[in-house]
Amino acid sequence: MSEFSDLLDLASERVGGRVLAANDDFFAPKENLIKAAKPVWIEDKYTDRGKWMDGWESRRRRTPGHDWCILQLGIPGIISQVVVDTSYFRGNFPESCSLEACAIEQSNVELAGGTPWAEVLPRSQLKGDSQNTFTITDPHRYTHLRLNIYPDGGVARLRTFGEAVPELEHAPNSADLSDLAAVHHGGRILDCSDKFFSAPQNLLMPGPSAGMHDGWETKRRRGPGYDWVTVQLGVAGTVRAIEVDTSYFKGNFPERCSLEICSMESGASDTGNCSWTELLSRTPLSADSVHRFEVTAPKPATHVRFNIYPDGGVARLRIYGVPEKCALAKARLLWLNSLPDYAARSVLLNCCGSLKWAALMTQHRPFADVKQILDQHTASWERLTSGDWKEAFAAHPKIGEEKDTISSGQAHRWSEQEQSAAATASLQVRNALQRRNQEYHERFGYIFIVCASGKSAEEMLAMLTDRLRNDPAHELEVAAEEQKKITRLRLQKLIGA
Repeated sequence: MSEFSDLLDLASERVGGRVLAANDDFFAPKENLIKAAKPVWIEDKYTDRGKWMDGWESRRRRTPGHDWCILQLGIPGIISQVVVDTSYFRGNFPESCSLEACAIEQSNVELAGGTPWAEVLPRSQLKGDSQNTFTITDPHRYTHLRLNIYPDGGVARLRTFGEAVPELEHAPNSADLSDLAAVHHGGRILDCSDKFFSAPQNLLMPGPSAGMHDGWETKRRRGPGYDWVTVQLGVAGTVRAIEVDTSYFKGNFPERCSLEICSMESGASDTGNCSWTELLSRTPLSADSVHRFEVTAPKPATHVRFNIYPDGGVARLRIYGVPEKCALAKARLLWLNSLPDYAARSVLLNCCGSLKWAALMTQHRPFADVKQILDQHTASWERLTSGDWKEAFAAHPKIGEEKDTISSGQAHRWSEQEQSAAATASLQVRNALQRRNQEYHERFGYIFIVCASGKSAEEMLAMLTDRLRNDPAHELEVAAEEQKKITRLRLQKLIGA
């Protein structure tokens, strides 16, 4: 189809995509838009509303305006291409379409007025019964789409190809065993020897296989050699186990398999000069089974090459390992750099409640590495006024107290971690903290700010008592320096440094 056809369909129901709303789906339901299967035509099939169509179809519009449908991507990411498939819609396809996108919290499915939609595809002509392909050049990471059709009509499928940039809470961490090749972590197929019967992308899909069509199957080999597929891991790591699933492949499973790894620049897609190391030697496989192989000598990898002998079909390939900390930081940098400005500001406000600071940090993206982020934090902090400092202070709960209006769930979790010692202190110490906090607020007009990480409740109480003796001008400088430390630590947590 195009250079993008091997990329992941971020909106597909296979990866968790959902259709949230449409203004009209009178003739055919909106949910059909993200079905993984190709659209079909059934000649004599009708419903009580008219001809059955395998797609989304609105009624004939008799008033000004246009129809629309809102989708949530199964995997947020950077969109490279969309295909507006109007297969079998011949006299009832839209004259044109446009596409908008936004980045919002996954839990927020209420897309009412005020949603920051950005146009990623301007109004463009469509052809009926065709795969209308459009290149998208917007570099931002999005979570939701709004497909607009003008004025009405039917679309069979919307394919949204791009690079996965998952939510941080869904990303692997350096302490756990994770599937490094999973599409939800950014794993992707780079190349293969053959894909005659089905695509190798199926190997990395979530969940169990749905059937023989939902795996990778090559044609029958009539000469020497073997088939292979190259995978770029979503996050580099040390491979500790390999899972090869031949479910549904009974008379056509490979006799044996092997796996090789290489380690190169994580973003590299050209493995031509890669030096491959065998991690799993040729090992027998059986039909319709899940095979797990523990790696006796775990090694770091960015890419794997899975070989099958001589040919056949495999349902799923799982590469279990422990992610490298630097690779996780690189993935988090991509996430932060690719957020739209409004989303980046919202994230950064979890680190520091100053609107000016968050705006300055957002303006200076993209960041090349963690050091550049921390250096920019220092530079941005120097540009803040006392009013900006106090705005940042106000986003914190008092030491030893809850704050219902904390800026977000992430900021609240960080505050709880930072102040964990206060939460487990004796009742006497907690009561003393509460009294001193009140005295501090009455004296200075803002809450007591201290970089609490690693400090006991008794230490914080002593610092609070001591700082009550400061004059207001000096104390403001001290509090600002503590806020600066807190912000630096939170930035490091955000990127996983």
